[in-house]
Amino acid sequence: MHLYFFRNPESKASLLWHLFLFALTLCISWLSAPATLPPLALPAIAVLYTLSHYWITWRRYRKLRQLSHDIDNMLHCQIPIRFEKYKEGELSILESELSKMTLRLSEQAQALAQDKQLLADSMADISHQIRSPLTSSNLILSLLADPALPPERRQKLLQELTQLLSRIDWLVEALLKMSKMDAGTACLQHTPVAVDELIRRAHEPLEIPMELRCQTLAVHAQTEHAQFLGDLSWSTEAILNILKNCMEHTPPEGCIQVTYLENTIFTEIIIEDNGTGFNKEDLPHLFERFYKGKNASGQSVGIGLALARMIISQQNGTLKAENRMEGGAKFTIKFYK
Repeated sequence: MHLYFFRNPESKASLLWHLFLFALTLCISWLSAPATLPPLALPAIAVLYTLSHYWITWRRYRKLRQLSHDIDNMLHCQIPIRFEKYKEGELSILESELSKMTLRLSEQAQALAQDKQLLADSMADISHQIRSPLTSSNLILSLLADPALPPERRQKLLQELTQLLSRIDWLVEALLKMSKMDAGTACLQHTPVAVDELIRRAHEPLEIPMELRCQTLAVHAQTEHAQFLGDLSWSTEAILNILKNCMEHTPPEGCIQVTYLENTIFTEIIIEDNGTGFNKEDLPHLFERFYKGKNASGQSVGIGLALARMIISQQNGTLKAENRMEGGAKFTIKFYK
């Protein structure tokens, strides 16, 4: 029997108690000395009982010590516990709960590792997306510092600088909104949202860019006064990002069509363009953060569609992207009742 067994206070107390019982039994056997039993029969029975009890107790304690050692290895050395080597018995419930605990800890550790890698990749992408326009802005500022710069050239550089600053501002705002979604701190209202008002607000910031491209927006209402329960402000952000994506991939003089309807199950909004559409290899990744397809524009940062899906999903909705049979992209949004 190992020395660690006797360092256990419970083992010490049990040993002293059994020694007391053994001494008491020995005294009684000598005093009474029954004629039907040999003088040492009772002490022998007591010894056998004590030894068998301690043998069982020692095995149980060794089992607990091994289990504790395995848990320590799992926590500090990342060595998995093989619970199949533990037999059914009085400790089966404890072993079952420990098995669930270690499995959950292992899953959480894997999830944390994935989140850590995702955060590192995201920070690298964010740094790249912000650094590029900042570098261009610094270059433009150095050119504007030249007093001999022609007025026409100066005006053009100022416009480019304004666009770069607007791009940085939009990127920061989009990232802040996405972080609120991730943290669950975004306060989305649950009020009736009129689809026609939603489309009007989403199209408003794109009116001038679309006019410069000679693009048009055609809205078709298949249901009058269609609406859904959601947040008008956040939904406008989602639709704006989808319309912006369509605008960037629609050729000059192209058309973007919006069709919506409402039934007893959901409110549906379909946004289509007559651009180049999506590559097949890009379709599964369109809503991933910082993903830019082969047809992405030079100013694309790859978070607009990801943010749109997050917003729509938070409002009991779905967002699907596909290619049109006639050519171009098609986005289908459904807000379920």
